[in-house]
Amino acid sequence: MILTYCYRIKPSVEQIALMSNTLELLRRHWNYALGQRLDAFNRTRCQIDRCSLVSEPIGEIPEKVNYYTQQSQLKQTKELFPDYKNIWAESQQVNLQRLNQAWEKWLIPDKAGKRGGRPRFKKTGELRSFVYPRVNDKRAGAHLRDGVLKLSKIGEMPVIMHRPIPVGFQLKTCTIVHKADGWYCCISMQDETVPTPLPLEQVKSVVGVDVGLKEFLTTCCGQTVPVVKPYRKAQNHLARQQRFLSRKLHGSNAYKKQQNKIALIHQRVVRIRENFHYNSAHNLVNRYDLIAVEDLNIRGLARTRLGKSILDVAWGSFISKLEAVAVKRGVHVVKVNPYGTSQECSSCGAKVPKTLSMRTHECSKCNAVIDRDENAARNILHRALNAVGLIVSAGGGLGIPRL
Repeated sequence: MILTYCYRIKPSVEQIALMSNTLELLRRHWNYALGQRLDAFNRTRCQIDRCSLVSEPIGEIPEKVNYYTQQSQLKQTKELFPDYKNIWAESQQVNLQRLNQAWEKWLIPDKAGKRGGRPRFKKTGELRSFVYPRVNDKRAGAHLRDGVLKLSKIGEMPVIMHRPIPVGFQLKTCTIVHKADGWYCCISMQDETVPTPLPLEQVKSVVGVDVGLKEFLTTCCGQTVPVVKPYRKAQNHLARQQRFLSRKLHGSNAYKKQQNKIALIHQRVVRIRENFHYNSAHNLVNRYDLIAVEDLNIRGLARTRLGKSILDVAWGSFISKLEAVAVKRGVHVVKVNPYGTSQECSSCGAKVPKTLSMRTHECSKCNAVIDRDENAARNILHRALNAVGLIVSAGGGLGIPRL
């Protein structure tokens, strides 16, 4: 199991200048390496027996450029530009590895046949993190002991350890991140033991969950969690601050100060949403052994007129967090096809067409009258239990939820 804990660090003014200079030098090296790759790609992309009618580069065919050739040039880079000697060598290598991963995602499709976008040149301030790939090792560039983080080429600084590192985990990497409100270190740790999921025959409590905009989630038992829309609440304040930004001289100190103020608003919105998602996920995992959710097409739903509200509640992010929390606790999370869950009757299976404005499910065949979202949650639970091979009554569950 791999976990990542983020701690706030308190560097001195001199250390902040060193870390900021490190980010800037790595950004320039990223742009140079990307330009080198693009130049070699454009010069060697034509076929061997024909040329383009529009344009064709003239000159010698460059040698093949990849991660290994660019890594071998790091020594020459330090000779030409001595400032790079103040950066930990492995951090420069990881910077090239990041570029190589982005490059391969652009050229090589994944299993679904999709490719990522072309890697971009980074403007000033766009590169916000650098990595020490080894921690607490003899040859490591980062050492974390007793709440003090020691970084090679930078020095020691206190760390706010708001939660202890789990016993038995081995520290793997340390990522230094510059955020709107300060500097953080993200410690990645690994443990060989992985919690095994609870056997299906021992599952005692199950629940179906339907997510929505009126209520964030509704369970098959009728319990609801009110929706939280942090972006909707902050958008007027955010728009006003962005108007202030548009009136300032681009690149001035006042412009940068206002830019950081806007970044703090976005950061607060993200943290409110993440905290709400994790609290909701832990509440479900603490009470149930099996959780059934919808396998939603978030990209398709975001193109509708409700796109801003759908992206604000972030169902996809919540389900991802729910799966991550469930894995650590050995709880099952089953995704089902959402098609027709709101239109089918959970009692008799008859189709009851209804518009989005109709919030009550009324079946003319079995005379069932329940909330629309609760009916959908029951259908989600039925489909999940059929998928894993369990049987449950229409409104019940396999047992009393764990408190």
